[in-house]
Amino acid sequence: MLRAAIAFVALALTASLASGQTPADSRLKRITDSKTIKIGYRAAATPFSFYNEQAKEPAGYTIDLCKLAVDSIGKSLNIPLKIEWVEVTTQNRFDMVAQGKVDMECGSSTMSLSRMKQVDFSLVTFAESTGLVVRNTANVAKAADLSGQKIAVAANTTNEAALNNLVKQGKLKITVVPVKDRAAGIAALEKGEVDGYASDKLLLVGAKFQDAKALTMLPDDLSFEPYAIVLPRGDWAFRLAVNSALAEVFRTGLIFTVFGKWFDQINLKPGPVLLNTFALGALPQ
Repeated sequence: MLRAAIAFVALALTASLASGQTPADSRLKRITDSKTIKIGYRAAATPFSFYNEQAKEPAGYTIDLCKLAVDSIGKSLNIPLKIEWVEVTTQNRFDMVAQGKVDMECGSSTMSLSRMKQVDFSLVTFAESTGLVVRNTANVAKAADLSGQKIAVAANTTNEAALNNLVKQGKLKITVVPVKDRAAGIAALEKGEVDGYASDKLLLVGAKFQDAKALTMLPDDLSFEPYAIVLPRGDWAFRLAVNSALAEVFRTGLIFTVFGKWFDQINLKPGPVLLNTFALGALPQ
């Protein structure tokens, strides 16, 4: 997994440092003129991106990183920037960036080669894995015990691709049940329509189950999920501005403050893969 993390970070660094002529339609030009950055956020991807009902604004780990990026870009442009928040979904998040409806998507999006055909990504901001939640009554200790059972997963996600690959390889003998989104997957599990639900592990921790004590998260790591901020494809100037901000966050150690704010409460500390991800992202000026 460590090699995979390094490979993905290296790929992001290469993209970030690509040189060429500034695109005529670079987002930085529109941002400078409007003094506004449009940020796509997820309403229920806790703790990475969610709508805070008390504060009446988006919040989360990735949201904080994006706010720091906006501050950095504003300083480099020597203008105060306003954030225009735009809610996106699992289904439309990449289209919203590609179509220019948002300048960046700050959620829990996994960087992948297939997605790079439509959008670009920032430096890796987090490393996750696909996990499985099942009912306690299932008497299942590990994913391999799920023989012939139905597992719900959000359609068109890297989680779905991971499950399908494991089934194809014969490592899991399950029936994959694609659902619209996390809410639909949780509802299907709680109604007994499926035997389990698969998603990124921390998203499962942050999910709102009716009775979380009746469920068990299996110990298996079923995939490698490198999270990054989604950016418009081909706009190297904007990507470099975002990555310059993130590199400073990694370089100064501010990333550990942001991490602690959101994960200390569940006693989660950065592991070897994440520490290497942060270290590789700490590019010099």
